[in-house]
Amino acid sequence: RSLLPVAVAQGLALAIAVAVFGAISGGHLNPAVTFGLAVAGKHPWSRVLTYWAAQLIGALLAALVLQSFFLHSLAAADASHLGTPSLAAGMGTGQAILIEAVLTVFLLWAFFGTAVSPHAPRIAGFGIGLMVTADILLGGPLTGAAMNPARWFGPAVVSRFLDNWYVYWIGPLIGAGLAGLSYKYVFGTAGE
Repeated sequence: RSLLPVAVAQGLALAIAVAVFGAISGGHLNPAVTFGLAVAGKHPWSRVLTYWAAQLIGALLAALVLQSFFLHSLAAADASHLGTPSLAAGMGTGQAILIEAVLTVFLLWAFFGTAVSPHAPRIAGFGIGLMVTADILLGGPLTGAAMNPARWFGPAVVSRFLDNWYVYWIGPLIGAGLAGLSYKYVFGTAGE
């Protein structure tokens, strides 16, 4: 089964969501993005927890809706854990955390470069969606390429599949923090 349609579908969905909600909330539907923006000084620390709460609640609600699609075939929902990201066979947790961190760095750089920088081309949703597509094509077979604690959280809680939960929190938050620091001290200083 091909990974390309899955990667493109997720990238397109995120591109549209960022374009639709960007003017309302900044378009960060991901706790790692919120964290990275706060580290870079582009989002107030006082609002990080409220954003995280909204993102996690949204992920839970989305997973419940997804579960309702499988009422006719609960075995399919159970077998897939509602799409909860998981590690490839033989993948160590340290390696998985590193992969999620690196994928998230690139996601955040796309976010900074297309949605945050005052010099950004007005392609925020498109650029971010393309990066998610590329990250999934690269990391999907290894870790599921979540890059987003909420992307893991919703389906994991609803399906009760909590394996390797720390990979999907630690990796993306480390990656987001590194991207935020690099934007604040290296990339963002050029022309801002």
